[in-house]
Amino acid sequence: MDSEKQEFVVLAENLRRLRQARNLSQAALAEQAGLSRVGYRNIETGRAIPKADTFARLASALGVGLDDLVRPVRRLSSVRFRARKKLASREALLADVGKWIDDYVFIEELCRDAAPFKFEDVAKKLRRYRRSDDLPARAARLARDAILNQQETIRDISGLLEDNGIKVFTPQIASDQFFGLSVASQDGGPAIVVNTWERITVERWIFTAAHELGHLLLHQDAYDVQRTEESEAEEREADQFASHFLMPDEVFQKEWNEAKGLASIDAVFKLKSIFRVSWKTVVYRLASERDDPRRVWAQFYSGYKRRYGKSLKAAEEPNGLIPGDFQSPSPALRIAEEPEHLGASVFQEDRLSRLVRQAVDQDLISLSRAAEVLGLSTVEMRQLANSWLE
Repeated sequence: MDSEKQEFVVLAENLRRLRQARNLSQAALAEQAGLSRVGYRNIETGRAIPKADTFARLASALGVGLDDLVRPVRRLSSVRFRARKKLASREALLADVGKWIDDYVFIEELCRDAAPFKFEDVAKKLRRYRRSDDLPARAARLARDAILNQQETIRDISGLLEDNGIKVFTPQIASDQFFGLSVASQDGGPAIVVNTWERITVERWIFTAAHELGHLLLHQDAYDVQRTEESEAEEREADQFASHFLMPDEVFQKEWNEAKGLASIDAVFKLKSIFRVSWKTVVYRLASERDDPRRVWAQFYSGYKRRYGKSLKAAEEPNGLIPGDFQSPSPALRIAEEPEHLGASVFQEDRLSRLVRQAVDQDLISLSRAAEVLGLSTVEMRQLANSWLE
């Protein structure tokens, strides 16, 4: 295929991907760009060559730059990407992740500041372990031993992961069916992507980051972008890993023993606050260590109902529909009312921003390139640069 034909194939693929990510029909996009439906269809199928002004109108209608229409998208392969339901924006998200990883690696190489993957020895060791019920807890202990001691609580999981060689990407995907994914080293990772949509609690963001770390360490042979079905066994192991990584055994038992005299609801909320996790994570951990886990859940729910005069159902955490929010035929989802939920500043990735500032300060990249890497407009990038303290 000659280069001109290849360019039109890339254009057609990008148009289809971007249009579908925005839930637009061909007719709707054609109308927004001032084209006939047939005319647009011929461009998206590669049968027609758009004029320069048509390019500009299509880019404007899609809310992207001209480069986004003609730039080839790197196809990731070593990805673990599962969702409860089919995600319409899956292809677009993978394209964004691929571009973000390429930009991240570019900045690291430019600044000669690539963070080594501190969990590599843990990953190698776990490859030799046999599957067992206690493997997730053992993996969590090994992971902590590599970067922390067993007594520390994690105050900034995003920064912790970045400091130890894992790239963290935090897009906002308007979906309550997708929380995160991870990318293996073969594709420029290891990287963890966390959906930080405002209607998902910060506690869930934190748990997702730990959950995906569990996949990176425990399920190294599961990184195939073609696999889309959930594995209940793998999900359960990643949940168990996250629980033990965020709440190490010794500290968890110590704090629980000290809180035993409190009402169950107060004890759970106390541990939730200490470890910065969801109330569900705490109750899940308590239940998993008891002979009758259902009784633990029942006690917590009954305690909550007595305290607040209403039932706290499982569906309310993390993305449940809230009674009274049905204001249209398509009821709006809102952030789950996680008791005492944390603020968004608790979960912020910052290593890439630091590297970009270093590159700008050393005149290695322009402000416009910095804006592109950070996903900001030129105006936003200037405002950010002006806010940097000396």
